[in-house]
Amino acid sequence: MLQRIAVCLGGKRAWHQKVVESLVRDHDHPPSAWQLQEIIGCHPAFLQAVDGGGAPRVRVWFRHHEVMTPSHAWELPRLENESDVARLLGVTVDELQWLADCHGRERSRPPGGQRHYVYTWADKRRGGQRLVEAPKPLLKAVQRRLLHHILDRIPAHPAARGFRAGHSIVDYVRPHVGRRLVLHLDIRDFFASVHASRVHCVFRMAGYSLGIARLLTGLCTNTAPPDICHGRTDTGRYAQPHLPQGAPTSPALANLCCFRLDLRLASAARAAAADYTRYADDLAFSGDADFARSGERFARLVWQIVHGEGFAINHRKTRQMRPGVRQSLAGLVLNAHPNIGRRHFDQLKAILTNCIRYGPASQNRDAHPDFRASLAGRVAFFRQINSGRAERLARLLCQIEWDEPA
Repeated sequence: MLQRIAVCLGGKRAWHQKVVESLVRDHDHPPSAWQLQEIIGCHPAFLQAVDGGGAPRVRVWFRHHEVMTPSHAWELPRLENESDVARLLGVTVDELQWLADCHGRERSRPPGGQRHYVYTWADKRRGGQRLVEAPKPLLKAVQRRLLHHILDRIPAHPAARGFRAGHSIVDYVRPHVGRRLVLHLDIRDFFASVHASRVHCVFRMAGYSLGIARLLTGLCTNTAPPDICHGRTDTGRYAQPHLPQGAPTSPALANLCCFRLDLRLASAARAAAADYTRYADDLAFSGDADFARSGERFARLVWQIVHGEGFAINHRKTRQMRPGVRQSLAGLVLNAHPNIGRRHFDQLKAILTNCIRYGPASQNRDAHPDFRASLAGRVAFFRQINSGRAERLARLLCQIEWDEPA
């Protein structure tokens, strides 16, 4: 409370301590905003400060933020006890209790079959590694049912464009095409930064009891064992219950847990005459002349909001892109219209050409189990962005002989 007062009023004063001490002493529960206003306004220490010529001036406003509220339109299943949860997710009560890690037991399980996740360190494109925590088949099936029956029915903020039915990467970038300034920021360790407490709040907000919300949270969060992170730096987030990157429920829960973050950033963008969208950990803002003049100042505001919501910005990935440079988001070029970079087109064209010449097995360097479907998916993605280039790639795809194993 003292810290927030100091931020609000731009410094520390002796009367702050007296007001806070009396609030803590005389009130068992937090007072409402109106009650707090009356309490402070009548407090002798505050009145003495005003009479002494030291009337406070507000430097920073802490606004009341809108929150998500349950809606009957969501049609969420009623879950009154563990039997209801087990029946909904297609397991027995014993299996449910074993899978729901409400006490962080995964952290102390030895390597082998007792663990619910398979852990892999994957390289990031720009250096470093991320921990992929892939649930084993039974837990993965339960998480998919939970996603279908509950999470898919709760709406995320409109600015969240990733991992949502009916939305794509094109929806993420479209508002930022042809703007005077495109600002891109990246949240560091996104999934690991979403703690179990946030997930628990989502299920409580959805109307579930304390016990049921705790059980559902245990199914969707994980605590990595110490041996997985041994010898690595900056892995403290994985030692706490968090959203595992690799679980089917994590993207939807991350969107829901970021509702207030999206709300605050969207409000800040509107005030700055800008548009805002988010695709997982990628934040994008864009605007014209007014926004372009305040780019640096607005970026600092975004850093403050993101930090205040419990996340951190990867400053190395922050970019301010003006019309004189190539404006790109998520691999798409935005200067005139959404388009895929020439390098990506040439790369896929070369793979398809070599598949025709030397056979698809020679190009399946990552040992993809269904290389044909993988190539078809990449061509289909091109079709969403640039139908002309996609047709050229599709003709090459049709010429590949798939007699030998792909």
